[in-house]
Amino acid sequence: MADEGKSCVPTEVCDVLESVSFLSVEGKASTLESTVLPNTEEQQVYEPLKVFLRVRPFSIAELESHESQGCVTIEDAQTVILNAPKESSAMKNSERGIGHAVHSFTFSQVFGPETTQSEFFEGSMKDIIRAYINGVNGLVFTYGVTNAGKTFTIQGTSKDLGILPRSLDVIFNHLRGRHYLKMNFKPYLSNDVKKLEDEQVKQEEALKTAILASLKEETESISNTITNFCDVKLDSSNCTSDNHPSNSLEKNFVPLDVYKTNMQQRTQASVWISFCEIYNEYVYDLLSILSTSKPQRRRVLRICEDQGGNCYIKDLKWINVQSTEEGCRLLKIGNKNRSFACTRMNEQSSRSHSIFSIRLLKLTDEHQPRVLGVSELSFCDLAGSERCNKTHVFGDRLKEAGNINNSLHILGKCIAALKQNQNPKMKPSYIPFRESKLTRLFQPFFCGKGKACMIVNINQHTSTYDETLHVMKFSALARQVIQTILPKNFGYFPPKLVGGDGKPMMHFDANTSVDDFADSTETSAEEEVDITILSHEDLLKAAEDLKEKVAAERRSKLLLEVKIRKEMAEAMFQQLLETEEAWSNRLEDMKDSYEEKLESKFEMYKEAIKKHAYMCAMEQIEEHYVPIEEFLAEQEKVEDRERKILQLERQLDEQSGRLLALGSLSSDIPASENNVEGGLMDSTLKRANEGLQKQCEEKEELIKSLKFKIQKLNETLLEANEGYRKMAEENSQLKHTIMLKDQEMNSLQNWAKRVLELEETVSSLQKELEEQKKNFFAEESKQQKPRRGLLANLKSTVASTASTPLGKGWGKYEETLPYSRK
Repeated sequence: MADEGKSCVPTEVCDVLESVSFLSVEGKASTLESTVLPNTEEQQVYEPLKVFLRVRPFSIAELESHESQGCVTIEDAQTVILNAPKESSAMKNSERGIGHAVHSFTFSQVFGPETTQSEFFEGSMKDIIRAYINGVNGLVFTYGVTNAGKTFTIQGTSKDLGILPRSLDVIFNHLRGRHYLKMNFKPYLSNDVKKLEDEQVKQEEALKTAILASLKEETESISNTITNFCDVKLDSSNCTSDNHPSNSLEKNFVPLDVYKTNMQQRTQASVWISFCEIYNEYVYDLLSILSTSKPQRRRVLRICEDQGGNCYIKDLKWINVQSTEEGCRLLKIGNKNRSFACTRMNEQSSRSHSIFSIRLLKLTDEHQPRVLGVSELSFCDLAGSERCNKTHVFGDRLKEAGNINNSLHILGKCIAALKQNQNPKMKPSYIPFRESKLTRLFQPFFCGKGKACMIVNINQHTSTYDETLHVMKFSALARQVIQTILPKNFGYFPPKLVGGDGKPMMHFDANTSVDDFADSTETSAEEEVDITILSHEDLLKAAEDLKEKVAAERRSKLLLEVKIRKEMAEAMFQQLLETEEAWSNRLEDMKDSYEEKLESKFEMYKEAIKKHAYMCAMEQIEEHYVPIEEFLAEQEKVEDRERKILQLERQLDEQSGRLLALGSLSSDIPASENNVEGGLMDSTLKRANEGLQKQCEEKEELIKSLKFKIQKLNETLLEANEGYRKMAEENSQLKHTIMLKDQEMNSLQNWAKRVLELEETVSSLQKELEEQKKNFFAEESKQQKPRRGLLANLKSTVASTASTPLGKGWGKYEETLPYSRK
């Protein structure tokens, strides 16, 4: 695995090492650049990220569904205005006072719906292809919503080629007569070159033949279209053939000047192609041969890093191509293996991000060629962002949409962080390149190791206006990113030549001639001969000197190890102290927060109990409550009735006395009747007697009614006394409850005092820890070898503290706390 240059360094350290290695390479760029362009001054180039906009025309079905409402207006060659339709969220928000209904965006160049593939290629790809041939790595990626024409812009059709096959044709036209046809030099890792043996060359040829044979369709239409396109090239003369005149659509194309590139006439170039996709955050090789007889699971590739921190895809196939036709056939083979699906908004929706890379190996035109440099041009067809409520996807399609949107979101975060880091007044923020496979592969192009170009594809649909507005805002942010481009990548990143087994071979510098290399080999041979003729004593002396050097080196390394160990111990101890301080602060915060929570809960419960007791008492009082006025009135009535009863009793006594007198008179009447014969009874006495009897009967009835009323009043008084007694009992119970709550409050106050005592104990333990720290440093100053029992001493100190009665009390206290974990 070491031969493949895989890095085992952690992710955060790799970011730092990459930036450091990038700066270190910059220092030797001037010497290597002079080999390519001797009269060119070496300097960094700062330019904003080029962002091109292409607007897709309407289809007949879209016009029939009334999707055209003038949402997109092209003002000039660089400006586009978006007008929000009534049904969009942007219009609804603007009506509420949030945002605007009209937005204006500026691009490097705007291409309208009537733009042809040829016109778009001429206006967007000339500079990046020229820089690519000069040695600068290039990246072209499309961005937009689903069904916006991204794949058509990159690949096109067999009759209307996209920017990828047109770029291939321009490259091969420029290399005409300087094309290295052998396959013994192959790209390796990220920027290196592997020299293949004869057997390995045969394997590469067999692999290429097998891959091209997997495409069973005829390619005559492709070759005819390519030959019609051959007039787009880097040479100053037009490329025409006898059978195929130049295309009329490309008459206005200004050919790239060959003298503006650093491809000299005595140099050759070899072209290699790879094609991969990122599907659900997994990388797959689209040029791998799969068996058609039985279903076979595709192999997942890993993204690794070489010794320079440069990313590459391990085990990705690189196929040597000799013409544009072969490159287009490989593109078609990869598209057959790519992940497509049908959604509501797009019948052929790309469900993955595809990356088509063209790697150019620059070689010397000699009998034994030497590698001068490597450059790479990548075309990335990003899958479109989509909303599931509009595409109506579910299952695997929903998972794919989630991964697509997530990777595009991380790309937006990276570009936003790059924009923020350009401000020198703000603190540099972390750029999350490693959160996604896509951004990890894009990282070199955004960090100065290449030139990036963004193509924004939009449609004019009313139903997707909100998504289009989001894409435009993202492109406006990307256009503000300033690229730091190190020109002529051949000079900055000289390739490392490795053998067929992957081991490094002799590195050929562009400044080293064949004679210099021969002189160096002869000098080394002479030195070896001189060593063989030394005497035995000289050899022993040389051996002793070497032993002394080895011993001195061991001593220095031992001292360095001791120093490093000491620094590591101090750092670990400092980290332990910081961790302890952080946890102690956290414990204090937790104690304060829990105490506040307990106090608030206690007050809340206390108020709730008081309120509940008051409500219960009020309910009982309302049930048995008699107003004082009614009670006093009833008492007055009782007193009046008692006075009336006394009066009636006195009257009764008087009447009873009268009755006795009448009785005596009645007893005297028979005697008088006996004495007076034939006498008549006095009528007056009879009438008086009858009247007295009637009065006695009435008084008796009145007395009975008064006694009944008195009995009722007595019963009412008894009921009132019983209610008063119950209220007195409830009052005593409430007083008892309040007394218990006061006792609980006192216990909580005691616990608070206990907490304060424990805090004092913690502070004393911290003082002991400081003393142990001082003792530790004192012992370290006496002994050079660091003590290895530091952590054990700390653990023993904590254990001894926990074994003390105070520590046990703290453990019991934690068990009694309501928030302690069990």
